Amino acid sequence: MPSIRDLVAAIRQRDGVDAAIVLGRDGLLIDSQLDPGLDAEDVAARIPAIIGTADDLGSATARGDLLTAVLEHKNGLAIVSVLSGEAILLVLLTPRANVGQLLFELRRNREHIAALV
Repeated sequence: MPSIRDLVAAIRQRDGVDAAIVLGRDGLLIDSQLDPGLDAEDVAARIPAIIGTADDLGSATARGDLLTAVLEHKNGLAIVSVLSGEAILLVLLTPRANVGQLLFELRRNREHIAALV
């Protein structure tokens, strides 16, 4: 059975992926592979605030808790995928990355991925 390290490595090897980070709901780093110059612990620590605010929006709009968020920035995208009550996957992508295919695979395999954490 693959490990969380295997998952992070497989995502990181995709074309256009700058970082794959698995973190706890508290923002503590579980595992990561990323481009030099990025600080995995710093990036991971910022994610719980995004999740909390998105969950609040989901409550206010009767949409429920956040499952996936795609954030488009000037120089690329960030996908935040809630795997379970304890784990979150963050993937940083370049503008040229195939985000549609990655989103499809993350959604289709969410439970399997969550079982690795």
